[in-house]
Amino acid sequence: MTMVAILSGAGISTDSGIPDYRGPNGLWRKDPEAERLVTYGPYMADPEIRRRSWRMRLDGPVLRARPNAAHEAIAAYEKSGNALRVITQNVDGLHQLAGVPERKVLELHGSARTVVCTTCHARSPMEEALDRVRAGEADPACLACGGILKSATVMFGQRLDPRVLGEAMSIAKATEVFIAVGTSLQVQPAASLAGIAAEHGARLIIVNAEPTPYDPVADEIVREPIGTALPALLDSLR
Repeated sequence: MTMVAILSGAGISTDSGIPDYRGPNGLWRKDPEAERLVTYGPYMADPEIRRRSWRMRLDGPVLRARPNAAHEAIAAYEKSGNALRVITQNVDGLHQLAGVPERKVLELHGSARTVVCTTCHARSPMEEALDRVRAGEADPACLACGGILKSATVMFGQRLDPRVLGEAMSIAKATEVFIAVGTSLQVQPAASLAGIAAEHGARLIIVNAEPTPYDPVADEIVREPIGTALPALLDSLR
């Protein structure tokens, strides 16, 4: 049985209505100031940044989004009994909503569906925090200790969880086919997983609309739309 690892980036979720960050119509190009709302230093230091960040989440598309054809194709591939691991740079939880078991999804950048206290590290659902914002709490504090709450995502200025990154590297070294889909492969250390896989003998396939730094070492490059290209690619691997 062929071991397949998929590294997914923002491009896999654009068909679900979640904009990417660095593409031609990416969020950071349209509103560079929005990046401050998800940067750890300003978020922790400035209550106004936190208030704006909570308002952004109220209007954001992530919690309303549903899995698209690409997410569903990955889940169907796994359900068919194929050896699969998903490593995602996304925080939207759409792989799990599509049906990929939680244990087979590594969320490199955390989850936007959970909040965490920066003091006592208590976790709770994002929807509960947003309900408090809707009820009038502009900057809801931790109910357990009064500490600052943040999305359980890795903000700019924070390091990735070394345990999660270590597991991702182990998967990249062991897999036979490594598919990087919807990722610019520009954000390190996540992007380096493609190179690690190739160095350890994996067949590297990149499915992305724009060129990436790892194209020269790829065995196959697919520029077609992800929603049709990825299901066809996974069908060919069965």
